[in-house]
Amino acid sequence: MSPRIIAVTGAFGVLGEVVATAAALQGARLALIDHSMVPPDGLVEACGVDALVLTGVDLADPVAAQTAMAAVKSRFGRLDALINIAGGFRWQTLAEGDPAVWDLLYATNVKTAANASRAAIDLLKASPAGRIINIGAAGAVKAGAGMGAYAAAKAGVHRLTESLAEELKAEGVTVNAVLPSIIDTPVNRADMPDADFAAWVAPADLAAVILFLASPEARAVTGALIPVTGRV
Repeated sequence: MSPRIIAVTGAFGVLGEVVATAAALQGARLALIDHSMVPPDGLVEACGVDALVLTGVDLADPVAAQTAMAAVKSRFGRLDALINIAGGFRWQTLAEGDPAVWDLLYATNVKTAANASRAAIDLLKASPAGRIINIGAAGAVKAGAGMGAYAAAKAGVHRLTESLAEELKAEGVTVNAVLPSIIDTPVNRADMPDADFAAWVAPADLAAVILFLASPEARAVTGALIPVTGRV
């Protein structure tokens, strides 16, 4: 197969950057999609001169998602894998939290994945090995205190994954999700300075699982919610 065409949403975040860079090292051609206007230093260069960089894309808006995927088609002519990393996190108790956070987390986690997937479906059906990979959360399987809004949103991603896998299984498009525990990022280290960082999930390890699911070799896996929890 010619080089895989992979679109990564949330590409400018810690995980998105690692996934995109690893995919480029495997020979993929990348579409980097993010709500932010400025990519991290070195990301575009690492992804190659023909990388498509789409900034300021609000995937919670279905029209913006359609426009982004139209740009992917215009640049590359096809799409083989969509990796939905765009999302958000907030910790708050129900009693003391802001009710608007529930809407925010639903929009940034569920709607972004749903809109991007909807916009990409026709392109992925045309691929000989179409793939969608979503980012769920181990914390949405059993939610802890303060995790209600986030867990509810990620549980929505889980159900979206399962439902869309059933919708697309006859079309040769697989849909799966990874469920990380705590990802080892600078923000998480700052928020939990006394934690055992070595027990967390390294972004590169999570990226390896994601890119397997994005590969032709993962043809027999669909509708799976795969825990990637390190030693947490």
